[in-house]
Amino acid sequence: MTLMVGAVAYDPKTVTIWAGFRSWLAERGAATDFVLYSHYERQVEDLVAGRIQVAWNSPLAWLRARRLAAARGVALRPLLMRDTDRDLTSVVVVRHDSPHRNVTDLKDTTVAVGALDSPQATLIPLSHLNGLGLRPHEDFRVARHDVGVGLHGDHIGGERDAVRALLAGRVDAACLLDANHLLFGREGTVPVGATRVLAQTAPYDHCLLVAGETAPAETTDRFTALLLSMSYADPDARRLLDLEGMTAWCPQRTNGYAALDLAVEESGFYDADGRVTAPQYRP
Repeated sequence: MTLMVGAVAYDPKTVTIWAGFRSWLAERGAATDFVLYSHYERQVEDLVAGRIQVAWNSPLAWLRARRLAAARGVALRPLLMRDTDRDLTSVVVVRHDSPHRNVTDLKDTTVAVGALDSPQATLIPLSHLNGLGLRPHEDFRVARHDVGVGLHGDHIGGERDAVRALLAGRVDAACLLDANHLLFGREGTVPVGATRVLAQTAPYDHCLLVAGETAPAETTDRFTALLLSMSYADPDARRLLDLEGMTAWCPQRTNGYAALDLAVEESGFYDADGRVTAPQYRP
């Protein structure tokens, strides 16, 4: 049986990645195919409705899928995640010469964030600041950078624009994934020593490969076992793992989404039944 996998086309390389996984799996006797989506909301709906059997979900998509499935009495089964999906953090950064030394100094300032639906550059860091006593849109202004809305932060252009706004002096602070802060330094977007970390979130987890109710258990178990067997020492596997930004697949875990779950509640992004309720969100 052919297992149908859904993924979101956040970048042209998505085609190369999943075509490569399909070929790699086929060589080992596992038939798969894939469907690419323009945004996560439709992918989630198709997974819960059984139109696809497995979905490569963003963390936000996982939370919506879980709510939507529970409301409809559908069972989902988390399968895998990348090694790079574990224990991420977000940071709030200021310019190196900023007078702001503590989070409380951001009162009455402007804080740049990524896209409206970015877990790492908008939802989680704004919730973190709220937990520290600074209410978004009330105690400080929020400057959104809506690049790739519907991609749940997979397109990091919004984060790049947020930090550029900070460096240009248009905002007082910027929120972004810690790993992207380092990346922007390596690529030259953020000159060495130009920024300073004012706050950092607790660790949280990112993407999750999830099976729907129509995925046959035996087929899904074989698919999962094969992906877990991919070795970075194998040149063919390494090429695909590098494209997907990891060195290995890891067993799933679902205890790393509490911070995002709280952020979804605080922002009203989804309701309890998984309906999209975020104001201004049009993927």
